[in-house]
Amino acid sequence: MQRFQYREAGPQLLLQAFLQRIVNSGGDIHREYGLGRMRTDLLIVWPAGAAPGTARKTVIECKVVPAKQGLEQTVREGLAQTRAYLERCAGVEGHLVIFDRRPERTWEEKLFRRDVKTGSAPVTVWGM
Repeated sequence: MQRFQYREAGPQLLLQAFLQRIVNSGGDIHREYGLGRMRTDLLIVWPAGAAPGTARKTVIECKVVPAKQGLEQTVREGLAQTRAYLERCAGVEGHLVIFDRRPERTWEEKLFRRDVKTGSAPVTVWGM
């Protein structure tokens, strides 16, 4: 994975495969959905085919902690990005998924959940 420019691809594809099974029961999942000039990793629209303005939109942004950058900086940058996407699409909730692939970190350090209530919609930060 280190030699590829897009290091989020592997973890993001696994997350998408998991979510697709859930969304298949009545929602749509959009990958790399363009919101303005930036792109959110996943946008879930529930229910599928809902009339404009009535669908529930959930933004999911994925980040990999770079080896030279700390977890907290990755979370700060990811939260700013997730909030911007939520504003652009009038989303009702957001999720920031942080993949920590650093081998020196234990699973106890990597796995966490934080609920952030600032901004127009709540964002849950998931550490994996």
